[in-house]
Order: sequence, then structure tokens, then C-alpha cells
Amino acid sequence: MNYLEFKNPANMIFIILPVLGLVTMLMSYRKKDRILRVLKIGAKARFALLRIVLTVLGLSLMFFSLLGPQIFTGFAETNKSGLDIYVLVDTSKSMLVRDIQPDRLSAAKKMIGSMIDSLKGDRIGLIPFSSGAYVQMPLTDDYQVARMFLDVIDTDMIGGGGTDIGAAIRLADNSFDRTSSADRVVVILSDGEDHGTDSLNVLKTLNDTHLKVYTIGIGTTRGGLIPVYDSTGLKITDYKKDNSGNFVTSCMDPDSLQKLAASGNGTYYQSSVSGIETDSLLKELSYLKRDTLKTEKIKRYAQIYQYFLGTGILLFLAANLLPERRKAG
Repeated sequence: MNYLEFKNPANMIFIILPVLGLVTMLMSYRKKDRILRVLKIGAKARFALLRIVLTVLGLSLMFFSLLGPQIFTGFAETNKSGLDIYVLVDTSKSMLVRDIQPDRLSAAKKMIGSMIDSLKGDRIGLIPFSSGAYVQMPLTDDYQVARMFLDVIDTDMIGGGGTDIGAAIRLADNSFDRTSSADRVVVILSDGEDHGTDSLNVLKTLNDTHLKVYTIGIGTTRGGLIPVYDSTGLKITDYKKDNSGNFVTSCMDPDSLQKLAASGNGTYYQSSVSGIETDSLLKELSYLKRDTLKTEKIKRYAQIYQYFLGTGILLFLAANLLPERRKAG
């Protein structure tokens, strides 16, 4: 069944155009008549009423075209293909180190945000991890929701110390949709410190040929002190110390992350100020095997705004081309 819909109903505000046109023309003609009476000239313009009608009608049709009139013609099926990507975010206290600005975790979240903004059709999920891991956000192609979940990630999400990347990888692998034949992607953002388990052995036990593991090293090998914040989380009150009372320096461990990526048939990237590593990762992901994630029905429309716009312009031009001769009254 065909019926009329409007693509741009927000343009209803432009209804003021034909109204202003009518008011302006009426005021103009009244002013002309007043001047002619003062000058005592017994003449009047021809086609005055027709000119007003054509102008207002033309503006009305042009306004109607701004609403985007379209006729619904039926449904069409479209297939969405893409990858399933789980992003594993290190939320251990060492991610608060400020050897990159503003700190490691904030830099990691910025990279993930850039990745989300660049995705087209791929599904993404979030798994924070430190001593443990949990699925904060299952796979979704709703990138606005993904942004909301990303914003609330912090180092207080998971208690305990250390960094168990292996547990996070195992959880991600168990959370993928096994019915898809597409490559399954795990992206790990971490400083690579304090592995609670041997993550390389975890990958070997998974024996998943479709699993691709990419790692991004967050931080510097020079490292920095781990800040301790007050209850508000805004002010640094001290820095983490070991049992001997010495300050703990956290340094990024690129070797472990490189070995992890190599074992997972992926690539290691080092974080940078420019963020070029995110572009390189997305380019590499574009070559992976994709599968149909879902089939959607979309509405099909025939656009008809051009007919109203064209007719409106012609009527407006005709109104202004009418002769304005005067005849004695």
C-alpha cells in the first residue's frame, strides 16, 4: 500500500515563508495604493490579486518540498556483514600511570572511542580486566550505546591486584557467536604488566583458527609512579609503595604483548600521540573475513519533493513576470 510520508518534518518551521510572503505583498500593495491616493493618481496595478495568489502558492509549494514528501513503495531486505570484535581493556591500577597524557587508561579509552567512530557494520563488545574479567557490554552494533559503556570504565571496576590477560582472552573466546564463520577479533589494550596466568598457553588451549588477537601497548618502557587518589578520585594523595616502603615504578612490557599478538595470529601496536596505531589496526581488520551478521527490512520510498519544488519555482517566476501596467481609474 502506497502512502505519503515526510522525510524532514523538522522543516515545518519554514511555514513562515509563505506567511511572510503573503503579509509582505499585502503591505506592499496597501502602501502603493496609499501613495497613489496621496498623489491623486487614478491608476492601479493590473493582475494584483493574481500576482499575490501565484506568489503565495509558489512559496507554499516550495515550503512543502522542504518537508521531503515521499511515497512509501514497500520493503527491501538488506544484509549487514561485519566482524565480531571484543575489546579487552586493562583496568589495573598501573593504568593510572601518567607516562602518557593524561594517563594510560584515558589514552586507551580515547583509542577505543576512535575505533568505535570508524566501525561500519561490525559488532563490538567490551571486557574490562585486571585480576579478573567480565563482559561489561556484549557484542552490539549500536555504537552510541558502546560509547556510553566506554565512558564509565575505570580502575575501580574490578577488585584485587595484578593483570590476568589470559582470563580475559578465555572469556572473550567463550562469548563469541559460534554460528558465524567470520574471523573473531580480540583487541587488547594494556601495559602488559603482571600477567596472572600464562596467556600464551591460554591461546594454545583455545585452538581457534578464527581467533585473531591484536595488542596495543599503552605506556612507555621508561614508566612512572602509580598514583593513589583520594575518595573523590580527583586528587593524588600519594604513590603506590612496595612492602619495603619504596615507590613502585610501572613500566610497559612490550615483549609480552608482542608475543601474545604473534601467538594469536595478530599484530602488536605501540600507542602514540598521533593515534596512527588505531588507523593501522582498522586497516588490517578491513582485510579479515566477514560474515552476514543480520538481515534487516528497510523501507523504500519514491521521492516526490522535486515536483513541488519545480512547480513552486515556476509559479513564483510567473508572478514576477506578469505585466504591471496601470490603467486609469
